[in-house]
Amino acid sequence: MIGRNEPCWCGSGKKYKKCHLRQDKEQNRGVQKNPLIKSADEIEKMRAAGAFNASLMDYLRPFIVPGISTEKINSLAHEYTLDHGHRPATLGYHGFPKSLCTSINNVVCHGIPSSEDILRDGDIVNVDITTVVDGYFGDQSETFLIGAVSPPVKELVRVTAEATMRAIGAIAPGRPLSIVGDEIDPFVRQAGYSVVRSYTGHGIGSRFHENMTVLHHKNREGRGTILEPGMTFTIEPMVNMGGYAVYTDRTDGWTVYTKDGSLSAQFEHTLLVTDDGYEVLTQTASQKEAGTLIVLPE
Repeated sequence: MIGRNEPCWCGSGKKYKKCHLRQDKEQNRGVQKNPLIKSADEIEKMRAAGAFNASLMDYLRPFIVPGISTEKINSLAHEYTLDHGHRPATLGYHGFPKSLCTSINNVVCHGIPSSEDILRDGDIVNVDITTVVDGYFGDQSETFLIGAVSPPVKELVRVTAEATMRAIGAIAPGRPLSIVGDEIDPFVRQAGYSVVRSYTGHGIGSRFHENMTVLHHKNREGRGTILEPGMTFTIEPMVNMGGYAVYTDRTDGWTVYTKDGSLSAQFEHTLLVTDDGYEVLTQTASQKEAGTLIVLPE
């Protein structure tokens, strides 16, 4: 066995992890390949999907202001995606009626865009977009501050953003998947908030949801999954100002609310585990320019 940081057996002079490690794993001398690990070709397709999804988020950004309806945001996203030859992933997914999710204030996730939902000064709204590019999925979300938001609400959004970035920063091969909840949960609790347990991050690739559950609270379940280069998944904590209990609207069957009526915020990125750590596949151009994964207004 060759160590990851030892010289490659081929004599290239490169470290094994930078040279033949992935190829050897894929060939693996007859051992079945882990289905969660993407091939080099699949990774390139995931990069393309993530890059387009990120461009869509930056396209929508200037429109998410007081006075716009969530239906208008949906229409903008739908048209931009089709104009570029791609497909909105949520439209028709298990019957979901729109091309993205817009979750306002005490809506935790899966909010359905509507012409009656007008963003107002002081609101927060999570815009969750997923697109399909050449058969592969890019998935991300951001919580936007609408107009003048009160300091306590702004702090909820800030803590959610920092918790997300802390979890992303902890991703590295050889670590257990439970590192995500280990990073997020204590940080959120210390701020006086709670992490939603009913909804999680997930594996992603040529399917919207692959067989990999990413819990955002401290847990034992994720200890059995060890991160390996080539894995792709989302980190998307939903953080409530009150308790973590939620319920789903019985009328539309989709909209998820906080049970106690408290506000909820969320951020999401699609991640690739690399030989050295991680790559954020959905980082937007505006985020790269700012040198961060999440840009919040002052």
